[in-house]
Amino acid sequence: MSGFAEQRSIATVALVVANYDEAIAWYVERLGFALSQDVDLGGGKRWVTVAPATGKGARLLLAEASCEEQASRIGNQTGGRVFLLLETDDFSRDHQAMLAKGVEFREAPRFEAYGTVAVFSDLYGNLWDLIEPKRQG
Repeated sequence: MSGFAEQRSIATVALVVANYDEAIAWYVERLGFALSQDVDLGGGKRWVTVAPATGKGARLLLAEASCEEQASRIGNQTGGRVFLLLETDDFSRDHQAMLAKGVEFREAPRFEAYGTVAVFSDLYGNLWDLIEPKRQG
């Protein structure tokens, strides 16, 4: 026994944003996410989470920057590397839907040993992969 709970998961990932409402709108309207929670914490702070409408995978905590240092990280939380991966069971369907909603892809779809993938950016410039993993077997 490792001393850790048997049922652990990474359930929520914090994403620094410039404005709660514009971030909610972008993730809901452009990526088809659902607003999971929007709780007023007082003093202008909110607990805002969005997640894929399917309910699968981790939630994003949209954390509005509250100081200059946090604001300096908006759109570049990983130093220019892909930050998050949005997995799909149908790359072509989701790629076309995202293009139609105005999502900016940084490259054409490519076929890798691990699946079909293309990099896109969110409203702040964070890089994401849209990926359909290669089916095994």
